[in-house]
Amino acid sequence: MSTGWIIALIVIVAAVALIVAALTLRGRGAGGGRDLRRRFGPEYDRTVARHDGDAAAAERELAERVERHGKLRERPLEPAQRERFEARWTAAQERFVESPQAAVTEADQLLAELAGVRGFPDGGQYEEQLAALSVHHADHVHGYRRVHRIAGVSGASDTATEEMREAMVEARALFDDLLRPTRDDHQGRPPAERTRTPAHAGPGRLHLPWAFGRHAKGS
Repeated sequence: MSTGWIIALIVIVAAVALIVAALTLRGRGAGGGRDLRRRFGPEYDRTVARHDGDAAAAERELAERVERHGKLRERPLEPAQRERFEARWTAAQERFVESPQAAVTEADQLLAELAGVRGFPDGGQYEEQLAALSVHHADHVHGYRRVHRIAGVSGASDTATEEMREAMVEARALFDDLLRPTRDDHQGRPPAERTRTPAHAGPGRLHLPWAFGRHAKGS
């Protein structure tokens, strides 16, 4: 092999090594490593498991999510919008007693719609919407993943009623997070209304009735 070829191979190998190093640093840089674990919590562990234990690959994916969606600001909700979403969720959970599958499907659609209204990617881009939600609501995003998976199952008999009930309960946590007022929700409202606490809201958390038990049809 000529000297020229040897030099060319050395240059190629060095370039590949630099690219690999850059990707690794990107995954472990801003928002990486311990910061990513702290930010994503259980979602970090799920992503590592999905990459068969490869933490570096999982951290690269999570860092890319932060890079794409970290600067997203949630849009404010009007009080009337919040009330409509609350009413629709209540109707869905009441429907669970007679038709668990329909209730879960409705919950999936509601989360997609509410996230879209809040400024996350449109529900028609489920994977991208889920990724964005994981950046800002990492503690509760798995509930959306569960109801979306169950909603895609044909026939209620394919999924145990108890599993559907648990998915609805877990998804409710994300629903609450998305409904919770943000600082921007008060912009443009009269000063007196900015400090007014809704009658149905507790300190720092909206209260939504979630009282259906385990006696749903088919359980």
